[in-house]
Amino acid sequence: MATKLVQWITALVLFASVWSAFVFDLVPVQLDPRIKEVIVPLPVYLLIVFACFSLATIGYRVATFNDCEEAAESLKKEIEEARKDLQEKGFKFT
Repeated sequence: MATKLVQWITALVLFASVWSAFVFDLVPVQLDPRIKEVIVPLPVYLLIVFACFSLATIGYRVATFNDCEEAAESLKKEIEEARKDLQEKGFKFT
């Protein structure tokens, strides 16, 4: 089974191959100049769409992130225990 990285690299190489074949006229197909005007900047458009999708996904995940109340309480207790231990050893906290 291929990893996600291998899948992404495969898709990227496939897209780059097809795109470059059309841009550099390696395919014996005559395209309308209007279509070529869309094909040439297509990687930039796809990169912008990918960036927007990534930002939306990150924003959604941050907005729906679950709080861990038990972990927060446990961490507070550990910090308090560490303070007491350090105070016994002579450290002072202001």
